[in-house]
Amino acid sequence: MAPIPFGVIGTGWITDSYIVGAHATGEWLFSAVSSRSAETGKKFAAKYASANPNINVHTSVEDIAADPSITTVYIASPNSLHYSQAKTVLSAGKHVILEKPATANLKQLEELFALAYSKNLILIEAYRHVQEANFKILKSAISTKLGAILGARLDFCQLSSKYNDVIAGRQPQVFSRQYAAGSLVDLGVYNVSAAVDLFGSPDKVDYVPYILPQTDGADGSGNLLLKYPTFPVNLTISKIFTSTAPAVEIYGEKGVLVAPTLTDIESVTFIPSGKNTTREELAGPKEPAELNLKEEAADHARIIQTADWEGVKKWEALSRGVVKITEAARRQNGIVFPGQEFEG
Repeated sequence: MAPIPFGVIGTGWITDSYIVGAHATGEWLFSAVSSRSAETGKKFAAKYASANPNINVHTSVEDIAADPSITTVYIASPNSLHYSQAKTVLSAGKHVILEKPATANLKQLEELFALAYSKNLILIEAYRHVQEANFKILKSAISTKLGAILGARLDFCQLSSKYNDVIAGRQPQVFSRQYAAGSLVDLGVYNVSAAVDLFGSPDKVDYVPYILPQTDGADGSGNLLLKYPTFPVNLTISKIFTSTAPAVEIYGEKGVLVAPTLTDIESVTFIPSGKNTTREELAGPKEPAELNLKEEAADHARIIQTADWEGVKKWEALSRGVVKITEAARRQNGIVFPGQEFEG
């Protein structure tokens, strides 16, 4: 099949990563960019001129949505714009790859999927870490190595370069409720999506956030407890400190699975229960850091090219599970995003 011609909304580092990974699959061709600044858009497009010298530059979402040279749009704008921009692109008849978090609440997510299905279009939220080969090895080992699950810990704690702005009294977008941001819905979607993919949806959610006093009420870190029928899963999330402990531990009657990180996993170790046991390394090769979005881009292309609606439903179920948890956690703590107040 010919490569899928696609456009992007947003010119940040994650967009670069997606384009590089997408081109590495051989299944995509970057063909259009939308930026508020024409100059920024031109500079961004110029980086990829060797792959495509005819990249269209737009300065509005409406224009890229109407661009006849593309069939798909990857959206990586600020969180608060995801819903409206995805709605515009879908309404114009384009498939959408939507960076996480897809939407701020379930109502918005359901509306976007309903619109996509009504137009026979594909909408996928981009969860790159659960697409990684070693994450899939970790998932498989839960059923083959552990026996009955006793509990788990999934952490993602990464100091943001923008935290110094917060300390200095400024309000960066990633620490602002005005932009539907904060630790839980930014980094936290990694932990939460991993938990839902590995264990399914929990019965109960409890979130204890640290609300940054210098901000408009955004959470800088927090502890999220997911309660399953027979075991708990603890998630620590932070954009204001970095943890040095292993990010993943899954406990079972027969042993424990350990991974050093939740993304870009290089090692998956099974440690059997008991003394004097031999550790077993399960991980295989991983993509290099510069191609860490290649695996998800390959799956996105496959789903679009083959009209794999079962695949769409799979990722929709994950998106629904994640937003239900984050919305419940925010509701518990009164973390309300403008224009997205809780109902009931």
